[in-house]
Amino acid sequence: MARTRDEAHLYLDLRPCECGSVETAWESGVVAIGPGLGTVYAGTCSACGAEREFAFALPEREVMPEGFPTFGGPEPSQLLDAGEWLWVADMTAGNVPRDDPDAALRALAIARAAVDEVVKFIPDGRDEAPDEAFWSARGERMRAEEPGRFHRERLVIVRDTYRDLAAEYRSA
Repeated sequence: MARTRDEAHLYLDLRPCECGSVETAWESGVVAIGPGLGTVYAGTCSACGAEREFAFALPEREVMPEGFPTFGGPEPSQLLDAGEWLWVADMTAGNVPRDDPDAALRALAIARAAVDEVVKFIPDGRDEAPDEAFWSARGERMRAEEPGRFHRERLVIVRDTYRDLAAEYRSA
């Protein structure tokens, strides 16, 4: 299930073609999937010409976009695991362009939202993401390399740091 268009597009960006390219001009449409509705994304790989297609179920209740990016509602993602979200945050925050304030603000917004997505995997009353929050090879590798990064307190500090950095770009 893709909770929002932003989450679906991020998932597509993280799933390259067999040739290794992520360059695909996606077209999308709403379709019937089982008893519910879904969105199909289809396109042709710009590098090798392979046809690509992904189908995502739509959530039972619509998630209304509030700002940029809108990855989902209060529930954890079913597309990306906690480790993948933290990897997205790391990669995005590690590539903030210093000479383009608008692009820097977008990158920091994505990094901050990605960390918020990791926090959604931590159940109330727990301090860290549980084992079931990791199911992808990338996510499991992220957790194995630095398990302490998946503690709520540390995640909140990182998220707030991205927020503070964005404030510096706004005031510059």
